[in-house]
Amino acid sequence: MFTLPALDFENTALEPFMSAQTLDFHYGKHFKTYVDNLNKLIAATKFETMTLEEIIVQTAGKPEFVSIFNNAAQAFNHGFFFARLAKDGNTKPDGALLKKIETTFGSYENFKAEFKAAALSQFGSGWAWLAEDKASNLSVMKTSNADTPLAHGLKPLMTVDVWEHAYYLDYQNRRADFVDACLEHLINWK
Repeated sequence: MFTLPALDFENTALEPFMSAQTLDFHYGKHFKTYVDNLNKLIAATKFETMTLEEIIVQTAGKPEFVSIFNNAAQAFNHGFFFARLAKDGNTKPDGALLKKIETTFGSYENFKAEFKAAALSQFGSGWAWLAEDKASNLSVMKTSNADTPLAHGLKPLMTVDVWEHAYYLDYQNRRADFVDACLEHLINWK
């Protein structure tokens, strides 16, 4: 069975960029609900002993498992997002990843612009991602709802949640400001 992973920071640590209220609702209610629902859905099934990643791959694109996929993917996506947030997050990656980003996108600033464009153009609920394929090529992508790079054979490297519950209490309809706050202050590239 899956459990809600502990955060590496206090619920006030990300202020003023993410309030304790948003963290309490987003992490403590939304994320927890996906984990709880997944546990109920996989109880006494072949999925009960699999990892989140295995469940996602096994259920992606299969209508008979859509509820399992949605909850597993949302549990993974949220866990991935929260694990990469930090108070005074690193402003940009370093080393090999930075070089790869600069080679792929021309510069880190170009990457941020493309990433932000993906996040802002995601219609409705979803995610913006930096992902890597099996040949180590980087790409920026956006996914709707619970979709995740894992379902497409890609390795996620970084994400920003653009579901309204991720930012509405702090930013209302200003998704761009939330994405900027993540990119400039909250993403931990380490």
